[in-house]
This record gives sequence, C-alpha cells and structure tokens, in this order.
Amino acid sequence: MSDDAGITRILERSRTIAVVGCSPKPDRDSHKVAAYLQRAGYRVIPVNPGVSEILGETAYPDVVSIPEDVEIDIVDVFRRPEHVPAVVDEVLARGAGALWLQLGCAEPESERRAREAGLEVVSDRCIKVEHRARFGA
Repeated sequence: MSDDAGITRILERSRTIAVVGCSPKPDRDSHKVAAYLQRAGYRVIPVNPGVSEILGETAYPDVVSIPEDVEIDIVDVFRRPEHVPAVVDEVLARGAGALWLQLGCAEPESERRAREAGLEVVSDRCIKVEHRARFGA
C-alpha cells in the first residue's frame, strides 16, 4: 500500500503493534521506533527471541507466541528481506490486521502472499516517519 489515505486509516484504527526484530538497545532504530510508538499511545509487543522484556513489555520469541487473547493490529518488521517469508508465515498463522515492512525490508513475494490472505501491507516505509507526518511527534 502506498496511498496516504490507506496508511492513515491503518494508523488511526490500530492500537496494538507487534515489532518483529525489536532491539533492547536504545540506540537501534527498532528500539527508537518502538519507544516512539509507545509514546504515541500504541501498545507495543516486542518480538525478539533473545530477551524477555523490552520497554516494559514482555518480549516474545516469535509472532505465534504472542497470546491469542491479544489482538494484533499491525506487525511491524525490522528484519532483512531473506527473513521476511518466515515472518509472514508466522503472521498468517497467528493473525493480524496489517503487515508493515520497514525501510529495506521489502520482499515482494511475501507481500503478495500477505495481501492474498487479506492483510493490508505497507512496504519499505518507516512507521515512525509516516505517523509523525500525519499526527505530529
């Protein structure tokens, strides 16, 4: 999805964002974006198999490990393109409203599969930049 209205709609209706590849290191982009999203009022669920907590939230090793009673509106992915197909498999198995692939994470075949499964897909855009452009810091 590249249209501004669609991106705005996704950001407005969403409340919970799983951040795949969320780093516990404050200097990493994934951590900065997750912290920004928390400050903007979203619940952030970190997905990182190497840690148990990030930004005060329980971290999960993968998307399918997030409890079923948690509705995931967006899965925001900070992984290299070669890892995206496996993440999309998890997202399709677990369920979510939208798939957001950060800058440099585009993977066209996975994007196609996600769209065909009914997910809204945003690719090669930074969710923080897009949110700030629409709603301010």
